[in-house]
Parts: sequence; structure tokens; C-alpha cells
Amino acid sequence: MAGDGFAVLPKPPYYAVIFSSQRNTHDDAGYGAMAERMVELAAQQPGFLGMEAARGADGFGITVAYWESEAAILAWRQHAEHAAAREQGRRDWYDHFELRVAKVERAYGWDRAASPRG
Repeated sequence: MAGDGFAVLPKPPYYAVIFSSQRNTHDDAGYGAMAERMVELAAQQPGFLGMEAARGADGFGITVAYWESEAAILAWRQHAEHAAAREQGRRDWYDHFELRVAKVERAYGWDRAASPRG
């Protein structure tokens, strides 16, 4: 699925929308199709920078979407297809979720393959 792996991001500052969720077992195929559609649609939105996502076998998942501004986040929230997907998620796919918005001030990483000492 698109969104797997590390997002390639610009230097901060930018924003992170952190969506932590507990999935139920209802309609896995429908959920998967909608999740892929939302990744595809988000990637087309002005200000979208990338995303990272993981979900455990127990249904707990975290998706982090990165945006260049709070205005871009608000526009995504107001997108009609995204709003419909949120409603369906509440109705059919999630037992619980939390959403947090944070401004990223600093970011750094490390990669074994790129390190001279391996």
C-alpha cells in the first residue's frame, strides 16, 4: 500500500497529523480499499508532504500524515470525500481513535546503509 516506509520530508518546520486507531474486524476489504483511496487522494492535496503508517495484528495502528501548513490540514479535513470516509470509519471500522496535530520543529535520522561504519 502507498504510504509504507519512511516519508521523504523537507527541513522543518512542518506539521504532523497523528492518527492512532483501534480497528474492529468488520469489512476488512472495504476498509483496505478506502484506506488506499485516502492515501491517493491526500497525495493530490496542496500542502501534502508524505505519510508513514503501521498497523499491528491486534488492529492498533498509527498513521502520520505530514503537511506544510495548518491551512493545508484544514482543507484536507474539509474535503468532501475525506469527510465521508471519516463518517464511515466511525460507523463501520473503528472502535476508538485519537487524532493529534503537532508542529515539527526539529527532525533527524540515521541509516545503517549510509553510515560509514555500517
